[in-house]
Amino acid sequence: MTTVRRIGVEERRARLGVRHLLAPSALATNADEVIDGVVALHGTDPASVFIACLARLRTPRIEPIEAALYEQRSLVRMLGMRRTMFVVSRAVAPVVQAACTKAIASQQRRLLEQHLAAAAVSADCAAWLREVEAATLAALAARGSAMAAELASDVPLLRTQLRLAEGKAYEAQPYVTTRVLLLLSADGRIVRGRPRGTWTSSQYRWAPMESWLPGGLPDWPAEAAQVELARLWLDRFGPATVDDLRWWTGWTMGQTRKALAQLAPVEVDLDGVPGIVLPSDVSPVACEEPWAALLPALDPTAMGWSRRDWYVGPHAGQLFDRTGNIGPTVWCDGRIVGGWAHRKDGSIAYRLLEDIGQEAASSVSAVAARLTTLLGTVRVTPRFRTPLERELSA
Repeated sequence: MTTVRRIGVEERRARLGVRHLLAPSALATNADEVIDGVVALHGTDPASVFIACLARLRTPRIEPIEAALYEQRSLVRMLGMRRTMFVVSRAVAPVVQAACTKAIASQQRRLLEQHLAAAAVSADCAAWLREVEAATLAALAARGSAMAAELASDVPLLRTQLRLAEGKAYEAQPYVTTRVLLLLSADGRIVRGRPRGTWTSSQYRWAPMESWLPGGLPDWPAEAAQVELARLWLDRFGPATVDDLRWWTGWTMGQTRKALAQLAPVEVDLDGVPGIVLPSDVSPVACEEPWAALLPALDPTAMGWSRRDWYVGPHAGQLFDRTGNIGPTVWCDGRIVGGWAHRKDGSIAYRLLEDIGQEAASSVSAVAARLTTLLGTVRVTPRFRTPLERELSA
């Protein structure tokens, strides 16, 4: 009879500290290494990408992260898992595209065609949409790169209005511009480039994918890409439950199990909950060095699993918003011990939600002071506000 190996909370926290590049000896030398450590950085909130990198870099600076994104272009901002914006490496981008984004693009195209039909835009909405996309691509190619407003000026059809929730209190009539650009990016034909303003801005210039990444995104078969994405995630986030992977990817349970079948993961015991690891990852992992970190809202570590009790503890009510987005968090040795906020005067205010001892508390204070200096004159307000963040920022 084979004994199922137990991987308890302490070892899971040790793995988290080492593999997510948060323990002192595991810190990365550049943003590319950070991405490799967590597979993908949440990109919905632009500042989170930078703060997540700063927390994991041996020599943290904003400028090299910007260079990786917009000059070296080794990192790509794209729609991915759970129809969420992520920043991924150039090598992982085609995997995410085939494993997740193509299906999202098909779904969003059908939805937009339905909205166009409801607005009586054309007798053949699919053909009308293809025409607008072609004109937008031509305008973008002529400019090299452009903001959405510039493209709408070049292609008047982008100012076509939709009618959403007609007759209801929340009725809206947005322009089709954003939806068309989302579709073109989800199809891998255009890409978000450098933003207008500072690194906290979410107003991006667009560029043809071919001009940004020569050759574009290589094609992967969908099933092979799903196997590879599952492998990458388990390597960095394992042990985990099957449902953790299903949630993180946004796949159906059938797709999740099919991808895992090719990997033949090993079953482990997560304190009474069935978990899995890759066959090459059953050996014990230890992290004896203490560490502390201030991670941003939507950090990939904090949002990496659907079952979070082993690192969130009793603090979820203060740290998450109503739709499940986590705010800025204070970490100590693989668990969340508090939250933080960036005030208008530039100071970092934080609150420890449990007693972590004087030495650990001093480490948190030092990390907060370092982040204050790194942020300089920039002010960071999370897009999704949480109870503790709002209270601390007041």
